[in-house]
Amino acid sequence: MNWLDEAIFYEIYPQSFCDSNGDGIGDFNGIISKLDYIKNLGCNAIWMNPCFESPFGDAGYDISDYYKAAPRYGSNEDLQRLFELVHSRGMHILLDLVPGHTSIEHPWFKKSMQAEKNEYSDRYIWTSSVWEEPQGIACIRGISERNGAAAVNFFSHQPALNYGFYKKTRPWQQTADQEGPKSTLEEMKNIMRFWLNKGCDGFRVDMAGSLVKNDENGKGTIELWQKVRTFLDAEYPEAKLISEWGEPDKSLKGGFHMDFLLHFGPSHYNDLFRCKEPFFSSRGKGDAGLFVKNYIENYEKTKGQGLICIPSGNHDMDRLAHNLQDEELKIAFAFLLSMPGAPFIYYGDEIGMRYVENLHSIEGGYERTGSRSPMQWNSSANAGFSTAEAEKLYIPIDPSEDRPTVENQIQDADSLYNEIRKLIGIRRNTPALQNTARIDFVFTGKNKYPLAYLRGNGKERILVVINPSKESVSFPTKLKIDQQIYQFGKGLIQGGNMITVYGQTAAFYTVSLRG
Repeated sequence: MNWLDEAIFYEIYPQSFCDSNGDGIGDFNGIISKLDYIKNLGCNAIWMNPCFESPFGDAGYDISDYYKAAPRYGSNEDLQRLFELVHSRGMHILLDLVPGHTSIEHPWFKKSMQAEKNEYSDRYIWTSSVWEEPQGIACIRGISERNGAAAVNFFSHQPALNYGFYKKTRPWQQTADQEGPKSTLEEMKNIMRFWLNKGCDGFRVDMAGSLVKNDENGKGTIELWQKVRTFLDAEYPEAKLISEWGEPDKSLKGGFHMDFLLHFGPSHYNDLFRCKEPFFSSRGKGDAGLFVKNYIENYEKTKGQGLICIPSGNHDMDRLAHNLQDEELKIAFAFLLSMPGAPFIYYGDEIGMRYVENLHSIEGGYERTGSRSPMQWNSSANAGFSTAEAEKLYIPIDPSEDRPTVENQIQDADSLYNEIRKLIGIRRNTPALQNTARIDFVFTGKNKYPLAYLRGNGKERILVVINPSKESVSFPTKLKIDQQIYQFGKGLIQGGNMITVYGQTAAFYTVSLRG
């Protein structure tokens, strides 16, 4: 059995999850102390955001040493112990790999800045003159004795690593088969070997589609990742690769096991949860039509090569609870936990943590900072996240007196937490709802409610009906409702070839074709 086929992920932002030593920043031992919580929720896999040594100008996505855990989280030995304790619970863990760029503080970059040619001169993308900017790519220049401008991959302190250019248009550009790009790729393989040997189960790859430059329709980057997949299959066949790419037809062809549909790119993910009129709002003015159209196109293109994931959110998005509340959140999770692909729950989304307004940017978060506030465990000081004084917290806690906590959500039988736990249990016990089971949309369209789809595995067929709107709606079908698997809200009624769905309802039923 491929463990990814049954995986339900929990994303941990390490600095904001649990602080074990009272310094105001989460750490590995804090995560270890909460592993049973994650397992009891029903999740059996973890994605942890970057935890390597960094100056933290971009929350750890600006790495200064790929081979060393950031001291504020703990040591390499602490991280290895985390792997072991995850595995002892029958769970898996992915690290966040950042192959596209480093910090300007990385020793590789400092050596590449030297005027004299050395083994790191071509580890990054440099033009041949400080007066020439890399075409179509941001850069930093005038920072060293080397005569050139260095391309950056994100912020100006994150120089782009050199994997070559698919199409060369300037003399200083290198192809992927030249020594500089080849050595960069080999070093990234070494980094993967290092952490896989210590016990991690694979990697979520940051900005996976950004590596080869001047890349025609992603062809060069696809070829690069195919080489990585060949290496992993030969040496670490159980290791998994999940991409931040947002174009599954490309990423899965490149050898990734799964891709995310995200808030950027053509997915229309934002139409569901994060726009002026989200589909999951009870106002019933949203539109899932373009999302479904794009999803079907990607789903058919993948041809079973891998999985497509729709996460509840992540560290780069507004909190799910920023636009949705109460019943809306429960119905949104009924959708998220009944779709194909491995579900991903962003820490705190399971208790309805809110976006914290009006925070100053912390460690490159800017408007994202409000979605990275500390996990809210209980009603004690700092919501149980840390024993530090409040002003020493990495990010301020949600100041609301009615902020949700794990403690009060567990005790409330009707809470979002308990609804999600129930949904995960149903998914894990129902093969037709799991990661690789097929999906066929039964009813959808522009500005139409409800959203209805069939999930199937072998002979079992389950109809999922999602109506976030307050209004009752109907749709035609030749399917006959047999047995209820799950219901939130008043449910639905069938009359002849029509199904009427009450407002704010999510329901799963086994079905058969009408005779």
